[in-house]
Amino acid sequence: MLLRESTRPDHDRVDAAFARFDLGDPVDYRAFLLAQASALLPIEAALTAAGVQEVVCDWPQRQRASRVLADLADLGLGTPRALEAPQLGSTAQMLGALYVVEGSRLGGAMLARRVPAHLPCRFLSDSDSSRWRSLVALIDHELASPASQAAALASARAAFALFEAAAHAQAGVRVP
Repeated sequence: MLLRESTRPDHDRVDAAFARFDLGDPVDYRAFLLAQASALLPIEAALTAAGVQEVVCDWPQRQRASRVLADLADLGLGTPRALEAPQLGSTAQMLGALYVVEGSRLGGAMLARRVPAHLPCRFLSDSDSSRWRSLVALIDHELASPASQAAALASARAAFALFEAAAHAQAGVRVP
């Protein structure tokens, strides 16, 4: 798949940025959730505003903003400052952003095992591989032209960059 191959370095940078958080430590776990929320919330809002439900009919079930906000509330935290979401004006751009958001869901199940049982874990526990498979099939179908592939790739990279910036911001590291 083009997006997987072309965004591998972006994915690796995001993984490295979030690897700093020890999910077994309550302070780090809070920072991890704040970072996730500050990137996820604006991307989900941008997808909704762009009309993603016309592209992915089960969009309401795919959204995870309420899960991360509930976990944050259980930890006594409010909604973090949202970063600026990428522009999502086309189906290809929406699919690029969805690729990143849905891909993060897959890793959540593995990460959830690192979270102590006494901490809320709705956000990371929401994993459904069938949603991923349906998205990949849709991407393969919709991104047939070089122009749509380029638009999706730019959008995916922008979404990865947003998550990377969020992780650095919560870790107290300035992003160049």
